[in-house]
Amino acid sequence: MERFFAPCPRGLEPALQEELQRFGATSLSTADGGVSFEGERELAYVANLESRLASRVLWQVGAGRYRNEHDVNAAARALDWTKHFRKDRTLRVDVSATRSPLTSLEFATLTIKDAIVDRFRAQTGTRPSIDKRAPDVRVYAYLTADAVTFYVDTSGEPLFKRGYRRDADEAPLRENLAAGLVALSGWEPGTPFLDPMCGSGTIAIEAALIAADRAPGLARTFGFQKLAWYDGPTWQRIRQKALDRVVEHPAAVTISASDHAAAALGKARSNAHAARVEHWIDMQQADVLSRPAPAASGVLVSNPPYGVRLADLERLAAFYPQLGDALKARFDGWNAWLFSGDLRLPKLIHLKAARRIPLYNGALECRLFHYPVTGTR
Repeated sequence: MERFFAPCPRGLEPALQEELQRFGATSLSTADGGVSFEGERELAYVANLESRLASRVLWQVGAGRYRNEHDVNAAARALDWTKHFRKDRTLRVDVSATRSPLTSLEFATLTIKDAIVDRFRAQTGTRPSIDKRAPDVRVYAYLTADAVTFYVDTSGEPLFKRGYRRDADEAPLRENLAAGLVALSGWEPGTPFLDPMCGSGTIAIEAALIAADRAPGLARTFGFQKLAWYDGPTWQRIRQKALDRVVEHPAAVTISASDHAAAALGKARSNAHAARVEHWIDMQQADVLSRPAPAASGVLVSNPPYGVRLADLERLAAFYPQLGDALKARFDGWNAWLFSGDLRLPKLIHLKAARRIPLYNGALECRLFHYPVTGTR
């Protein structure tokens, strides 16, 4: 049995725990920003391929107590890194900490890197090269007040990089957070779904990937493919099983997305095509303040605009009441879930929130507000 840790956007830990349990993980425990769990190494293949909510899957390879940088170096040097990856693999080391007494995490990173390459040199006569931009292997160390834990990353690129988004630098919502919003809404495939302010389409695309039963990692490679224990036939068997269950075309289209901006809708259509779910989403150019509901009832999940500049704040202060009026006028019978970093939203939208779920979009504190629109007219 191996020990793993899967970080995720803060606020999604309980949902990620449920997801990992479905994959067969055991001894699950939530922490701030992730979930620790146990399973066979094969579970790392499954979790990387299938998880819609995790940011990475980290494999725990060792731990130790420390009081200073020398102790951290000794703990890293005590591990046989040659068992985990080859000497010709490139390497990157990252360190994070909570209440660590060390004065410099940069120096801690350096001393762990030195310990790893020194261990390789002592055992093999040569050492891995360092590559901070696109390494073959990433080693993570997490420091608490008196303990250090070492992990090898099995993901490579973060798992929210599904490979379908063409505007990754512009979109405000990462794919795993978008999938988390869908999960928290309780939506199930077959129920009408709408994002009426879809932007580049991430929320609707994540819903479509769920409906199509398309594993989010099917179009990418992973860090575990560079590790010593990688088993190609086992991985191909797991991946093929996921491919075989994909539903290419829906019996009926129940997922809708719209935006008032033609350019945004163009990006959404391009992303949906790249994700191979364009047949699952009805995309239309429409203004949320005037568009009709696509069905008598359903689930609406959206990320309304929220601003930082004074002009944006003033414009949104006028927009939110109009949004509330539009929901009451045309979405009676729907459950609306609005994700926002603007905590004025519940005061201005003039709807009563049934739930307010704290979430973080990166470092930005946000809320997912649930507005049951049923019976508002």
